[in-house]
Amino acid sequence: MATVELRFSALPEHVRTARLVAAAVARRAGVDEAVLDEVRLAVGEACSRAVGLHQTGGIAAPVQVLLIEEEKQFSIEVGDEAPHTVSGDRGSGAEPGDPDAEAEEDEMGLAVISGLVDDVEVSVGEQGGSIRMTWPTIPPTVVPA
Repeated sequence: MATVELRFSALPEHVRTARLVAAAVARRAGVDEAVLDEVRLAVGEACSRAVGLHQTGGIAAPVQVLLIEEEKQFSIEVGDEAPHTVSGDRGSGAEPGDPDAEAEEDEMGLAVISGLVDDVEVSVGEQGGSIRMTWPTIPPTVVPA
């Protein structure tokens, strides 16, 4: 199992770099060429979400992206350090701005990711959250000599 770790400041201009790195590592891991656009889009959406959460929460910590190559699959995990509240708990301590609009935008981003990736796991908690996306890999073909 090989893992590439990418950390970047929570700035929108770094999302493009994360997308490019993710696509390059996915290609090397054996993800089907036809799926690479979906990988780029899903990573871009997940990273943009994490950047937004960090900026809204005033969190200086970097966004973390793990690119994990396993035997028959390739996974990307995008992590943030923004505290997440339990769904429906938008009472005291809510972030500035419209919490309902922010929650709706967050749900839309997760819906886009779910539409692009068949295998998605979202985990959230008071210490942050992560989105893990997994794609199958194609075994390398052996060309007879």
